[in-house]
Amino acid sequence: MLYFLLIPNYLNSKQKLILLSLIFTITYVIPLFVLILFKKLKLIKSFNVNSIKERKVPIAIMIVLFYLLGNTLFRVTPLDDLGLLFYATCGALVFIYLLFAFSLKTSIHLASMGITTGFFLIIGAKYNHSFPIIVIASILLSGILANARLHLKAHTTTEVYLGYFIGFLSPFITFYFL
Repeated sequence: MLYFLLIPNYLNSKQKLILLSLIFTITYVIPLFVLILFKKLKLIKSFNVNSIKERKVPIAIMIVLFYLLGNTLFRVTPLDDLGLLFYATCGALVFIYLLFAFSLKTSIHLASMGITTGFFLIIGAKYNHSFPIIVIASILLSGILANARLHLKAHTTTEVYLGYFIGFLSPFITFYFL
């Protein structure tokens, strides 16, 4: 929603609502149903998905969903920025998945905050308009979230920092290659 408020586009409100509904369904509703199904099938112990073993299949599904969403949006000229966002998210998830081989349970929460920060820096450069309040707020919220993840003992300090930096770099790498 923030993207639509800040970046000029030629979509009417109905088109924006349809697009936001599609994004919400693919990034929230489907993953939620997958987790509920996995819990019912006892493939995961809790919705926290604490172990690397439990995270593998849900993240693999998310990689596919984000890639398909990015591919769909990137092909539509006024939506190519959003395509970049979802390609970057897919790339970050692939890297996080690869780190499972090293027994690192990287923070996906912090990766998403890093992606947000990097995305608005790239969009700002692309449109010659900076978004300092959004970038600063994103960094501050990342710190609060990192503190919460550490306080809950959901991650180690390394996993939190790694998640943020993977997320932060992902939009830049994706932008460079697209």
